[in-house]
Parts: sequence; C-alpha cells; structure tokens
Amino acid sequence: MLFGEIGKLLLIFGGILFLLGLFFTLGGQIPFLGRLPGDIIIHRGNFHLYFPVTTCILISLILTIIFWIVTALRG
Repeated sequence: MLFGEIGKLLLIFGGILFLLGLFFTLGGQIPFLGRLPGDIIIHRGNFHLYFPVTTCILISLILTIIFWIVTALRG
C-alpha cells in the first residue's frame, strides 16, 4: 500500500469514529429513539431486558439509504 491509500483509509475511519461519537453524544436527546412501538422492554424484579427491535430496523434503513445515495453519487 502506498502512503496515500493509507491516509485515505485513516481519514475514512476517522470520519466514521467522529460520526459515531456525535451519535452517542446526541443520541440521548432524540426523544423517540429507543421508545418506538415494537421495542421490547421487560422489567421483572431485579431483571431488566431491553431489546430495541424497531429502533435497530429504523437505523438500518436510514444507513442503507445514506450508503445507497453515496454509492449512486460516486458513479
């Protein structure tokens, strides 16, 4: 690998890390995220189970559309 290719790869990973950090920082301020119909929440005594099925599907659809647009624009 040439240094230019490694540099591009590091920039891509840095951008992904930046976006993940931004999501985790601001993710708690989105009011409906994690409380959608279809998210499974079970509280029984000391046992708590939280499985955000619908939230995962929604995030997956949004990321799929974003990546589809990016690849379509790249040509």
